[in-house]
Amino acid sequence: MRTPLNKTGRQLFVYGTLMPTASGALGKARRDRLMRESCSLGPATMAGARLYDLGRYPGLVECDEASHVVHGEVVELANPSCTFAWLDAYEGIIPGNHDQNEYARLERKVHLASGAELCAWVYLLRRDVRHLAPIAGGRWIRKP
Repeated sequence: MRTPLNKTGRQLFVYGTLMPTASGALGKARRDRLMRESCSLGPATMAGARLYDLGRYPGLVECDEASHVVHGEVVELANPSCTFAWLDAYEGIIPGNHDQNEYARLERKVHLASGAELCAWVYLLRRDVRHLAPIAGGRWIRKP
């Protein structure tokens, strides 16, 4: 069953070190904090996107092919303005410095595993990816 797009701005699609199911030291403190400040809505996908290997973490880039899907999770934030203040800093977003930021936080359509469709914030990589390796299957798995 599909539900209408959510316009509350409280949902965040995570696909890398911030996923509740991620493991490893990279991002652990931020992941733990995010879990304290949110509740998981479960696994989700974003169509028309690809993941790229940036070494220790992935980057998500939109593409024109709807068949490309990125797997992640959606969390609902208890206090979005507070949480986004530190998340933006973690993702290297500096207010007023748009051209220098590695990521942009934008709202995009995502699909929960339940079939529900909603609008969630997602951090999109702004880097040129022509020389980066795409992550097959759109699912990030932490490297040892």
